[in-house]
Amino acid sequence: MDQRHAQALKDAGMKATPKRLAILDTLYAKSTYESPEELWKRLRDRFDRLGLPTVYRNLEELAASGVISKVIHPNRQLYYYFCPNREHHHHFVCLSCRKVADLPSCGIEALEREVSQKIGGKVLSHILQLNGLCGVCAEAGGSI
Repeated sequence: MDQRHAQALKDAGMKATPKRLAILDTLYAKSTYESPEELWKRLRDRFDRLGLPTVYRNLEELAASGVISKVIHPNRQLYYYFCPNREHHHHFVCLSCRKVADLPSCGIEALEREVSQKIGGKVLSHILQLNGLCGVCAEAGGSI
């Protein structure tokens, strides 16, 4: 168990329960996005009582607190990814090998100004995720 995960939970105001720590450890070790069902299958042998609803609930709580990131797949399934980067950034998601890469630039400022100037609104938050094939998968002729 990585002590940084316990600290990340504490920083988010969450208890470091064994199930939450196991979820974080599994996501961290995998370094790709995972579905709730995949995580449940990996973890169910470690706990006497671990139901799929418990995994879903914990993933949603971890994502809402910013400890993990949601990956929204074109197949409309939600996946989850442990991203250690706590700075504002976005992700490029390879739909073939499931790797997730940080995109340090945002580029949303112009759109925020446009919302303000054209409709008088104020952007409170945004989500930007680019989906595609990473260089390795694109060169190998990968598919989704």
